[in-house]
Amino acid sequence: MSDLHGCPVNISYLYAMKKDEIIELLKEQIKGLRDDNNRLLDQIDALIKEVSSLKEALLQKGESLSKQQRLTKGLAKLVSNTSEQQQAPQSAISEEERQKIEAEKADKRKARKNNGAKRDMHYEMEEEEHVVYPDDPDFDINKARLFTTVPRICVRYECVPMRFIKHVYKIHTYTQEGRLFEGKTPASAFLNSSYDGSFIAGLMELRYIQSLPVERIINYFEGHGFTLKKPTAHKLIEKASSLFENLYKCIRQTALSDPYKAADETYYKILVPEKNSKGKGVRKGYLWVVVGINTRMIYLLYDDGSRSERVILNELGGCKGIIQSDGYSPYRKLESDAYPHITRIPCLQHIKRKFIDSGENDPDVKRSVELINKLYQNEHKHKVGVDGWTAEQHLAHRKKYALDTLGEIKDVLDEIEERGDLLPKSELREAITYLRNEWNAVVDIFNYGDTFLDNNIVERMNRYIFLSRKNSLFFGSHKGAERGAILYTIALTCRMHKVNLFKYLTDVINRTAEWQPNTPLEKYRELLPDKWEKENS
Repeated sequence: MSDLHGCPVNISYLYAMKKDEIIELLKEQIKGLRDDNNRLLDQIDALIKEVSSLKEALLQKGESLSKQQRLTKGLAKLVSNTSEQQQAPQSAISEEERQKIEAEKADKRKARKNNGAKRDMHYEMEEEEHVVYPDDPDFDINKARLFTTVPRICVRYECVPMRFIKHVYKIHTYTQEGRLFEGKTPASAFLNSSYDGSFIAGLMELRYIQSLPVERIINYFEGHGFTLKKPTAHKLIEKASSLFENLYKCIRQTALSDPYKAADETYYKILVPEKNSKGKGVRKGYLWVVVGINTRMIYLLYDDGSRSERVILNELGGCKGIIQSDGYSPYRKLESDAYPHITRIPCLQHIKRKFIDSGENDPDVKRSVELINKLYQNEHKHKVGVDGWTAEQHLAHRKKYALDTLGEIKDVLDEIEERGDLLPKSELREAITYLRNEWNAVVDIFNYGDTFLDNNIVERMNRYIFLSRKNSLFFGSHKGAERGAILYTIALTCRMHKVNLFKYLTDVINRTAEWQPNTPLEKYRELLPDKWEKENS
């Protein structure tokens, strides 16, 4: 026989003891057990606090809680007095069965961990907190003891569809001492218009960032309880473009004054009165895109859809600094002595693409592509502005790696041209000619420390125009395309500055509602996305 502590007890000794002595002994043993139990509870409380502290730290850093949850589960086992040692031994299983079980466990772990992907925490979102208590009928909060000091966190994301609110202003008018006093309503974006700046902002965001045609926007609005007529939608867009005309001029001015610009052009179908050879009143119209690299201002120009060199030369000819573009002939004219204040540099991606299109299986072509990739690999070893890396340091880095690689590229071109199988009108001949014509401009890239190797920044912006072109097919007129250029200019500049277009437009429309048409451009400069971003960050 053992006592309550597990120690052996002499039975004859117990018989010899008096009843009171036995009771005292038992009391002493019970007290010892209580002390042991209290010590264990204190240890558990300390562990819970430590776990809670770790959980809170992980939450603040936005890290996964899977490890902490495992610790919490282990603690729960400790409290419930279950352990691996107390589990019944498992019966022996075959190697095949064991592998099957392990495979199933691995699949479960993979599914549970979301394939190793980190869960987005979305700290930027507005939060609503809800306190959740047990709803079990047997639960009594007055009797219960709190298990954890920090509650377990569970997140659910709710989508609230577009809402339309009709604000009705009942305007009271009073007379006082011979004077008339009338209540004042918020300024209207347009004269005699019932639409708030937020309504126009939502319309423009869907049209020019989400690339939805007007018909789909109307259907979307109707699905959420607002009937918008097509002529009204077009009229609102038309008035918005007029409202933003000065803002557009200001963005243009800022982009063109940037010492480093990138340029490109993209087409859009335009409905026109005259019929083409197929009997359709449709023609290609071109939008010219200019990006100020330093100012991050994006400017779109539409001049009756013309792709003529006069359009871009008139626009860029008076500029100073670096202009990056593909090898389209109007851009290449900027290299001439007629524009002494301009240095044009090319796009290596366009050059690389032409070689790829000419047949990657050709060993010499493959070598050319590899050498261009080598330029990119060396370029990506450092980045200006990261870890204190300066443009001067990057220029020195370029001087080290570029000279030899460019020499190798030129040698490969010579070898290809010396071959007897190069056809005059082949894609490979075209690729070589293109690179030969661009060669001096290619070398100029590496005379600067802060230039890009390609024109991809413009290509990315053109993607939004491509999506819109794919969805809405055409502009209804030249005037419609001009409005599109104005609104795309503002929308894409906001995109470049990571500014919420809806919030930006709502604020700007409501702010400028009472501004006069002759308001100086300097005042609009304070409203451009870069200044607005700093003001509202």
